Amino acid sequence: MAGKIKACARAAGERLPPIRAPARQPLAQSFLKVGKLSSQHETKCIVSSSLKVPENISHQIQASTEHICPASKDHVVKAIDAVNGGQVIAVPTDTIYGFACDACSAEAVNRIYEIKGRIHTRPLAVCVADVPDISRVAVVDHLPHGLLRSLLPGPVTVVLKRGENSILERSLNPGLDSIGVRVPNLDFIRSIARGAGIALALTSANLSGRPSSVSVKDFGDLWPHCSYVFDGGVLPSGRAGSTIVDLITPGVYRILRDGRSREETVAVLGKFGFVEAS
Repeated sequence: MAGKIKACARAAGERLPPIRAPARQPLAQSFLKVGKLSSQHETKCIVSSSLKVPENISHQIQASTEHICPASKDHVVKAIDAVNGGQVIAVPTDTIYGFACDACSAEAVNRIYEIKGRIHTRPLAVCVADVPDISRVAVVDHLPHGLLRSLLPGPVTVVLKRGENSILERSLNPGLDSIGVRVPNLDFIRSIARGAGIALALTSANLSGRPSSVSVKDFGDLWPHCSYVFDGGVLPSGRAGSTIVDLITPGVYRILRDGRSREETVAVLGKFGFVEAS
């Protein structure tokens, strides 16, 4: 895993400090308790045997080996192993369900586009574990101290310049010098990013053009294309995704998508002296 991170850093011209591979026992002990799960999710992994497989997707995982697991700390290491192995997983977030993979794996990123039927000109956001990690993927020097911590973790995607020192591969969202970054307010997905030591490419778990998913059943026809589907139950936030806000220009913001948290986001930005772009 450390080799993968260094490879990504070399591609961006940055030498990163060494990242130790997560040991299973200490890692499990470090995870925070994930939100409440209903009793049916506190079970062992369920093997699905009868799934509808879309015919227009080349990469498929046999339905007989498809794993549906509760989104609990007991299964975080399993998710980390899948991501580090270049696989796509489905996970709950603090808004909707999403597909996630290693943002530095071009093959895995391309697989997400293939699964969703998404055109490659539509960029993907990335998810990092903690607010300080944002500086490893994007430029934050122009932002007031404390702003990002006031917005995140939470249902907000901040759009920033990638800069020359970003650890992200240039093959992710080619041609764009900006990147949307999330720190969801959910320990499960943050624990995956933290344990894997990487940024996760993250997008909604649905076919492009279809409604967002608040339950794993909403995207059941896509299960066979994920190495694991982690079930966090029915998400209570509704089908609105995160609020997307452009913070590239100092002191100015632009709301690119209203999402779940527009009012709260605008209020925070106002406290830091930001004004909306005209």
